[in-house]
Amino acid sequence: MQEQLELGQKWLAQYAELDILVRVLLLLAAAWLANFVVKKILLRGVLAVISYTPAGRDKELFESNVIARIANVVPALVISYGVMTITQLPAEVGIVVRNVCNAFIVLTLARAISGILTVVNTVYERRPDAHQKPIKGYIQVVKIGIYAIAAILVIAALIDRSPVILLSGLGAMAAVLMLVFQDTLLSLVASVQISSNDIIRVGDWVEMPNLGVDGDVIDIALHTVKVQNWDKTISTIPTKRFINDPFKNWRGMQESGGRRIKRSLMLDQNSVHFLSSEERKKLYRFRLLRDYLTSKQQEIDEWNQKLKDEGKEPVNTRRISNIGTFRAYVVQYLKNHPRIHQDMTLMVRQLNPTPDGLPLEIYCFTATTVWAEYESIQSDIFDHLISILPEFGLRVFQHPSGVDMREMVTQLKQSDHNET
Repeated sequence: MQEQLELGQKWLAQYAELDILVRVLLLLAAAWLANFVVKKILLRGVLAVISYTPAGRDKELFESNVIARIANVVPALVISYGVMTITQLPAEVGIVVRNVCNAFIVLTLARAISGILTVVNTVYERRPDAHQKPIKGYIQVVKIGIYAIAAILVIAALIDRSPVILLSGLGAMAAVLMLVFQDTLLSLVASVQISSNDIIRVGDWVEMPNLGVDGDVIDIALHTVKVQNWDKTISTIPTKRFINDPFKNWRGMQESGGRRIKRSLMLDQNSVHFLSSEERKKLYRFRLLRDYLTSKQQEIDEWNQKLKDEGKEPVNTRRISNIGTFRAYVVQYLKNHPRIHQDMTLMVRQLNPTPDGLPLEIYCFTATTVWAEYESIQSDIFDHLISILPEFGLRVFQHPSGVDMREMVTQLKQSDHNET
């Protein structure tokens, strides 16, 4: 057998080109065999073992392909070292092949490390408090650094020079790099400020009227923050805008457990008057008003008794007004409402009169922050208040509509007809 190999080598030596071709094919076959053994046997065995662990049962982590990327290094190593054993090849060809293999190995390792960092971020985001301190921006910065180093090493490997030579030239390129990576640096500073000062978190409701943004934060990255608006569109905002531009974060409202209702009923001021004795008796039917009417009437009677003879004139006496009684009713109605937060500010007040009526403002907080429930509670309250206004002799103010104008014209025509 040994003699046959020697004879074969002597025969190939007579044909240099064929000898080189055979050696190259053998090297490629060895690289293919190494790749087959590593990926089809070793890698499958390792993945089979990992599949029995919690990490292996996690589909998202299992499909990260970190181990598969590292396995790509093996055939490149075989070619890198094997090509140097083919002495018949020109030295320049061997150096070029080895340098390309080394560059491929560096790039492969950089991708593998990037995959590991992605896995780290995925695992971190599953923590209950991950939305408070997201690390995605930092992970992206580390990835940029890794790929920058890998780019330097790849270029150094391809030109067969020391990386130190390239690094020494970066000083002169610093100004250019600062210009190229200006947005990245600004975004990095903004990400650090956002994280350290807890400005926004994933899940926060933010509002930026100048950008037309109003919705929930769904992602915080190095360069951008994604917000899903209430109409289900997604806005992508540069991270630095959350440092430079004013915006509203509704997190405080959500954490408080109550959402504010601040809305006014516009009352017709011509419907405001003092209550007659018959109207007071009629309002005693309201369970929520009995204590108020009794105590208020006692207070007014004591006041009026001090007036003596002057109290005989109604203009000198105090009397209960329908708007004051209605305001007291609204306060009691809100205090007895099961969906109103009783530990937060609750008041009913008059604002300055306007040409559109007298504003009676309801200021309170619901016992929920869920948007749909909040709107339902607010609507139910005002449905009730508008409907019950006539019981107090009050009217809601509104501008004349087409129906009002037609009725007025009809009444004028009828009046003219009666006169004739």
